[in-house]
Amino acid sequence: MLESPAALDRIFQALSDQSRRGMIDRLGHGPASVTELAQPLDMALPTVMKHLQVLEASGLVLSQKAGRVRTFHLRKEALAAVERWITERKAGWNKSFDRLDQFLAENPEETISND
Repeated sequence: MLESPAALDRIFQALSDQSRRGMIDRLGHGPASVTELAQPLDMALPTVMKHLQVLEASGLVLSQKAGRVRTFHLRKEALAAVERWITERKAGWNKSFDRLDQFLAENPEETISND
């Protein structure tokens, strides 16, 4: 399944912030409340909530509210979309390097020396 460019843009934008990546790391160990996610961060709770809204809008996390407690869960399938995108690029790069390796093996006189 190919993700839309806009969906990938939102995911990469969400992952561009160190605090949000830290929240994703924490959620990789299991669900956490806003308070638990905010604890290691040196920022006000409203700022933490804004970061969580960005993560939720990107599709990386889901939240549930029970009473006064909002709990966030990591959507691992959203991270799989990023992994697929990177894997596709990596396959292309590897193909290019394989062709270069083949070319250099067939044309040793074309190699660059550091003399």
